[in-house]
Amino acid sequence: MVLIKEFRVVLPCSVQEYQVGQLYSVAEASKNETGGGEGIEVLKNEPYEKDGEKGQYTHKIYHLKSKVPAFVRMIAPEGSLVFHEKAWNAYPYCRTIVTVHGLDPNTWKTVEIVHIDIADRSQVEPADYKADEDPALFHSVKTKRGPLGPNWKKELANTPDCPKMCAYKLVTIKFKWWGLQSKVENFIQKQEKRIFTNLHRQLFCWIDKWIDLTMEDIRRMEDETQKELETLRSQGQVRGTSAACDE
Repeated sequence: MVLIKEFRVVLPCSVQEYQVGQLYSVAEASKNETGGGEGIEVLKNEPYEKDGEKGQYTHKIYHLKSKVPAFVRMIAPEGSLVFHEKAWNAYPYCRTIVTVHGLDPNTWKTVEIVHIDIADRSQVEPADYKADEDPALFHSVKTKRGPLGPNWKKELANTPDCPKMCAYKLVTIKFKWWGLQSKVENFIQKQEKRIFTNLHRQLFCWIDKWIDLTMEDIRRMEDETQKELETLRSQGQVRGTSAACDE
């Protein structure tokens, strides 16, 4: 069995703004999840061009031993909880080795659609909640957007001068281990929802920090972040906090 879900996130920003905001937020969130020997290691972050397609190629390694459930740590061989992610970001499309849109009609029938509301606190794990990263409380000084009320999507649809967009994240999980497949696939999908929820809440609440940045600023920031991640991973403690994974 393959577990496929498409996460949909409506945001009060334009597609062009999202390109900068997403990259900024990923870099900042990566630093918050790295330290004490674990976290994200960036091997490559460079432009690519192939078959007329241009974009940015990244190769990351995730060191995640303390972030997986106890039952996985008990049976996983030493060194196996290290995952490689290779992504080709030709904005607004991003292709990775584990996530690809363009499914055939029969496969689409099995896809579960999950709607993420960044202003809905009930969708946030209690350990992840931060008042300064709550779109229901945040007001942007620079863009005048927010706070987002209970009916913010309907209000946004009736506000022509405010940009709006929807990010689609298709996640396909394949885990072939008899007796554990369903449990692990469901756990990973749960964590994907958590990541997308937290990241996009942060993206909106950090808008005043990134709205004036250019792509050149972002590339410089990514280079600096790559060096900082290696320093954080090799020493010290994780800067941020994470929800417990012992399920």
